[in-house]
Amino acid sequence: MAGREDLAILAEELTRFLVQLEIQSAELRQALKRLLGANVYSWDPDKIAWTKEQGAKGEFEKSEDFNNPEFKAMLKWLNEHGNRASRAGYFYWVYKNGATVGRKKRRSG
Repeated sequence: MAGREDLAILAEELTRFLVQLEIQSAELRQALKRLLGANVYSWDPDKIAWTKEQGAKGEFEKSEDFNNPEFKAMLKWLNEHGNRASRAGYFYWVYKNGATVGRKKRRSG
C-alpha cells in the first residue's frame, strides 16, 4: 500500500511542477515576443495612405487615413507609446490634433 501512496504523492508533485512550468513557459513566450517584436505591431504601414511632405528638417510622410483600420491600430499603438515611437527604420509621431500621423525614415549611423 505504501507504494501506491508514494505514487499518488509523486503524481501530485509532478502535476504541480507541470502547472508551474506551463505558467513560466507562457511568461517566457510573452517576454520573447516583446523582445523580438513579434505580435507587437497589429498594423501594417504599407496599408496606410501616406503623402510626402517637405518640412524644415527634410522630407517626411503624413497620413490622415482615419477610416482605415490599419491607421486606427497604428494610432492606438502610438498612443500606448506616448504618441511617438520607432518601428522598422521609421520614426512615427502623432500631431496635436490627435488624428494625423507623421513618419520619417530614421537616419542610419
